[in-house]
Amino acid sequence: MITNDNIVLQPTTVADLERFFIFQLDKEAIHLAAFTPKDPTDKTAYLNKYTKLLGEPTVHMRTIMADNVIAGSISKFEMEGDAEITYWIDRNFWGKGIGTIALKQFLTLEKARPIFGRVAFDNMGSQRVLEKGGFVRIGKDKGFANARQEEIEEFIYKLD
Repeated sequence: MITNDNIVLQPTTVADLERFFIFQLDKEAIHLAAFTPKDPTDKTAYLNKYTKLLGEPTVHMRTIMADNVIAGSISKFEMEGDAEITYWIDRNFWGKGIGTIALKQFLTLEKARPIFGRVAFDNMGSQRVLEKGGFVRIGKDKGFANARQEEIEEFIYKLD
């Protein structure tokens, strides 16, 4: 059973990025995330992008450890002056409450408020994670989802 004690957020390292890259190759996960890179199989581009972000002062990246295994990532970044949250849980860990626990822990470390989250309209699991973390749905938008090769609706969440 996964509990708060089994989940640890540690600063993300370059070595962690290798594992994150593998997570984001999962076709079902990519579909749900929707807003992904144009070519999620381009490892060089992925590693270059995220290695640079590790040194970016407006980005706060953490690796989610579950029972000493990398289970995902969670980060705060800024987009157009707003703090945004993003996370990715390896599909092997879906449905175990890890995303919710990690989000709650992360929000004690990351003090930026308000903070926003965006979720594909049909990603019910991620919507529940944000809601359990205290986020409230405040609107919706449309954007081109590379993973689906079409424009889709996304819900916008906010935590004050």
